Amino acid sequence: MANKEAFLEYIKNGYTFKGEHFKLGCAILDGEVVTGADVLLPLKTLNRHGLIAGATGTGKTKTLQVIAEGLSDASIPVLMMDIKGDLSGIAAAGTINPKIEERYQKIGGTYTPSAYPVELLSLSEDKGARLRATVSEFGPVLLSKILELNDTQSGLVAMIFKYCDDNKMPLLDLKDFKKVLQYFGGDGKAEIEKEYGKISTTSTGTILRKVIALEQEGAGMFFGERSFEVDDLMRISDDGRGIISIVRVTDIQDRPKLFSTFMLSLLAELYATLPEEGDLDKPKLVMFIDEAHLIFQEASEALLQQIETIIKLIRSKGVGIFFCTQNPMDVPPSVLGQLGLKVQHALRAFTAQDRKAIKQTAENYPLSDYYKTDELLTQIGIGEALVTCLSEKGTPTPLAATMLTTPRSRMDVLSDQELNALVSSSRLVRKYNEELDSHSAYEILTAKLEEAAEKTAKAQEEAPAKGAKAKEEKGLLETVLTSSAARQAGRTAANIITRSLLGALGLGGRSSKKKSSWF
Repeated sequence: MANKEAFLEYIKNGYTFKGEHFKLGCAILDGEVVTGADVLLPLKTLNRHGLIAGATGTGKTKTLQVIAEGLSDASIPVLMMDIKGDLSGIAAAGTINPKIEERYQKIGGTYTPSAYPVELLSLSEDKGARLRATVSEFGPVLLSKILELNDTQSGLVAMIFKYCDDNKMPLLDLKDFKKVLQYFGGDGKAEIEKEYGKISTTSTGTILRKVIALEQEGAGMFFGERSFEVDDLMRISDDGRGIISIVRVTDIQDRPKLFSTFMLSLLAELYATLPEEGDLDKPKLVMFIDEAHLIFQEASEALLQQIETIIKLIRSKGVGIFFCTQNPMDVPPSVLGQLGLKVQHALRAFTAQDRKAIKQTAENYPLSDYYKTDELLTQIGIGEALVTCLSEKGTPTPLAATMLTTPRSRMDVLSDQELNALVSSSRLVRKYNEELDSHSAYEILTAKLEEAAEKTAKAQEEAPAKGAKAKEEKGLLETVLTSSAARQAGRTAANIITRSLLGALGLGGRSSKKKSSWF
């Protein structure tokens, strides 16, 4: 039996912070909650990203909910990716029950039900404000990476963007991009090659096929107007709490490329838009990505590299990113190494491979004199987790097996009626759900091609008329020239010309009585 007083001191020293913080739970030793051993999270280091992992049914989603509530209470806006559709309950107050009462008797504190300010967002026709970005905003580099293009094909995409910029052709949606791509490989090829260089028809065909494949995953819904503004993700409610924006993506679970496209675009937009902040007292925005393996599933090496780069750099903009997944091994090591907060729920060991994965997971956590981490990973109960975070000095806090607090909002989803009420009162829904189809590259090129086609048709129509007129004129001329009058006129004219010439030489005309002489 370990010394509880020493353990209590150990946890207090590791989880005492000067700045703002909130309580995540209370530490456990030898299966019992140690009163007063509060596990706190410092707001200052929550822009250093985090991981919430564990097997199905161990409480990951509720932990995510607890952390989101703590951030909102601290006036920090939150963005959540709701893959399973079970986070909408944050907008409604929870209800107390005997299990919650028992938990709070152990960990201390009181349970106060609370509804949180929520904004519903969507990538599709689902309920909520539509999230969109234009192709131009996405840019040639990210688009090439998503389409997994080689250097030659990426160069062609860059050429397309340059051509559209030079000719003031907005690229708003995939319809625009496909139209320009077809123009490059067809009617406009000769014109464009004069100014921008050689175009490979093979490359245009390959890119077009990949764009169509992306469209089949539903990306057409994402590209277009009106573009979502980053500022609308970073709002504070009238009561001073951070608004929790929930992106409902339940209908794209089986379309990982679309999800990766959206996430990469959003991260890139946040990074490009927000100013450098350095180390703030608390983050400006914290993002939670549930079922995070969907981002990395089927992702190319180039895409993974882009995600890793943005995650490394975006913390200086005051943005924290939390990945929620079943197994830490779902997250690439290069990304896992960037995550400061780790909340590890129980793992299940059914096979030799599972046991090996548990040992690997245990090695990602600080060593502890109080726990055998690999054994504890299979023993902790529902609503309990191993926790370590970064202190205000940037060093890892002690590993603490923790009984977590419960969400104060509803631990269930909103009803359809409640969802409809939330959406109907949303200012963002009115702002972003209007369908727009502005004059862009598709319309400009279509008009240009139609004009060229009309000129060609007109020229073809005029050609027979001109031929008939020329033939008519030729026939009239031949008639005139072959007539007897014409022949007589011709002879007369010839005689006049001949006489004039001979007269000039002194050889023509009738003889005179007095002959002229050259001498």
